[in-house]
Amino acid sequence: MTELNKTDLSGIKYDADGLVPVIAQDHKDGTILMMAYMNAESLGLTLESGKAVYWSRSRKKLWRKGEESGNVQTVKALYKDCDGDTLVIKVDQIGGAACHTGHRSCFFSERDGNAWKVISTPVFNPAEVYKK
Repeated sequence: MTELNKTDLSGIKYDADGLVPVIAQDHKDGTILMMAYMNAESLGLTLESGKAVYWSRSRKKLWRKGEESGNVQTVKALYKDCDGDTLVIKVDQIGGAACHTGHRSCFFSERDGNAWKVISTPVFNPAEVYKK
């Protein structure tokens, strides 16, 4: 991968709230790990640090992935779609889990007939990791 460079962020289209959706994908096996949002600041910090930084819509603040759990995402590549309104980051998921529920991926429920079926087991116990 070429060196991530934050100087050229042209062509990214943020929504009315100044956010762009970001899909995090495992760079080795292609598993979609999660979907979140970035603003210009979090994208700049991501490119500067090489670690995923998102914008938490619920907390209204920067969210450094893994700041509480230790499950950091090291960015290996960054892509924008043809319209510039969605990003994909390929990451090395440190700690094995991207989801706050303890699952490797946030997409751990699959439609099975007319019901949802959980298709993975948690990597960690959220009650132990997120002691608040």
